[in-house]
Amino acid sequence: MPASRPTPRPTAKGPAPRRPASKGPTPKRPAGRGPTARRLLQLALVVGVLVLLGLLVSAILSSEPDTPASDAQVVRENSHVLNQATDEKAVLVEFLDLECEACRAYFPAVEQLREEHADELTLVMRYFPLPGHTNSTNAAVAVEAAAAQGQLKPMYQRMYQTQTEWGEAQESKAHVFRDFAQDLGLDMDAYDAAVADPATTARVQADFDEGRALGVSTTPTFFLDGERLEVTSPAHLAEAVQAALEE
Repeated sequence: MPASRPTPRPTAKGPAPRRPASKGPTPKRPAGRGPTARRLLQLALVVGVLVLLGLLVSAILSSEPDTPASDAQVVRENSHVLNQATDEKAVLVEFLDLECEACRAYFPAVEQLREEHADELTLVMRYFPLPGHTNSTNAAVAVEAAAAQGQLKPMYQRMYQTQTEWGEAQESKAHVFRDFAQDLGLDMDAYDAAVADPATTARVQADFDEGRALGVSTTPTFFLDGERLEVTSPAHLAEAVQAALEE
């Protein structure tokens, strides 16, 4: 008989193949990437708001004023006089914004001119609150309310003396101006009534509209004896006024 062949044993399967080892830990995002993106977004939003605000201010200043240019006057009978010269030789008119830093920079020079030439120089102030300043109109209304009680000059001076404390704020500082009125000893019921009276705001707006009709777009803008005065510094202003007084 032929020899029987041995039955082959099944070959044992080897271990299941393993997945290739990962190439290392999952790379992390660079540190600070998230906060940087947020900061860029916040910056973009701020820039966008400033651009829109600039366009709004430009639109307001470039729109047609309520006062026609042909009817505009540098000084009106109801314009506020800070100094009335007894021997008048020149009239200086300032269109000002009480929140304007440049106006505050000129303030000492204007005060010096008023003191040194009180008998010769008539000094007139007119409101020109720029739309980009949150409290410029509030400040002007407060000064106008004080003027109704004969305290124009002290309130006007107080605004510039304290401007660094309230200027450029984004919220109303009307309560701060009310404190100024109390410090001046004003009748507060009358002051509050004047501030709330639309006629007070209208008086401020009338100056603003007439300024625009006269070509005013920035502050401070000075007119000397009815002619617009182009000055580059407080010293330049003083020189121009001195020359007018000596003519």
